[in-house]
Amino acid sequence: MKTIKSKTILFITGAFVSHTCWDEWKEHFESKGYTTFAPPWPYKDATAQELRDRQPFDIDLATLTTYELIDHYANIAKSLPEKPILIGHSFGGLITQVLLNRDFGVAGVAIHSAPPKGVLPYEFSFLNAGWKVLGLFTSMKKTYMMSFKDWQYAFVNGMDAKDQRAAYAKYTIPESKTAARGALTDATKVDYDKPHPPLLFTSGSTDHIMPAHLNYRNYKKYKQNGSILEYKEFPGKNHFVLGLPSWKEDADYILNWLEKT
Repeated sequence: MKTIKSKTILFITGAFVSHTCWDEWKEHFESKGYTTFAPPWPYKDATAQELRDRQPFDIDLATLTTYELIDHYANIAKSLPEKPILIGHSFGGLITQVLLNRDFGVAGVAIHSAPPKGVLPYEFSFLNAGWKVLGLFTSMKKTYMMSFKDWQYAFVNGMDAKDQRAAYAKYTIPESKTAARGALTDATKVDYDKPHPPLLFTSGSTDHIMPAHLNYRNYKKYKQNGSILEYKEFPGKNHFVLGLPSWKEDADYILNWLEKT
C-alpha cells in the first residue's frame, strides 16, 4: 500500500551554494505533477554575485546558527498547504533528517547528506574538504568563501576544468562558519531509534566532501524498526550531483521511489 500521498516537495539547499541549484530539479518534478519549493537560507535571498560582493562582512549570515537555520525550514514546512516531502542535499540532507525526525515531513530524501550528531565524520576526504569552513582561529563575524581550488576538490572533482569554473561562478556563495560548527552540536541531534516516515539516502562513489562510506554509516545508524529506510549509491557521482549532466538519473530514481513507496 502506498504511504506517500503528498504532492508537495520542499527542497532544502546545502552549504556553499545558491538555492538556484534546484531550478532544473523543480521544473522536472513539477512536470511529474508535484508542487515544489526551494527557498534560500536566511540572508541568502540574493544572486550568487551579490552574496559574494558582501564577503566577508555579511555579519547577519556569518552569525546564523544551525538552530535558526533548522527553525527556518521547519516554519516553511508548517506553512505549506500539506505536509511536504523533504528533499535535501548535503547540509540540506542533514536538515531533512532532523525535520523528518521531528515529524515535519511525510517522507525524506537525503542526497549526499551531511551526518547528524552521533555519526562521527572521520573519513579523510571529508576532513580534507570541509575543515576550513569551521573557521578555526578566525573571526566568527566574517563569512567563509570556498576557494576555487577547494571547490575543485570538494564538489566538482573529475569534471572538465572549464565546467568546474562555470559551476563555481554560477553557484558558489559565502558560508556561515557559525552554522557549520553547529552541525557538530545538539542542534542536529536525532533519535535513531524512533519510527520515522520513509527515508531514502543517496550517495556518490566519487564524492569527496560527503563520501559514500559516510552516507552509508549514517544510513546504518537508524534502527531497523519497521520504518521504510533505503540506501542507494550511484557510481561516478561527485558532490555536484544536482548539476551534473546525469542529474536526471538521480532525480528519476527519487521520483520512482516516491511513487512506489
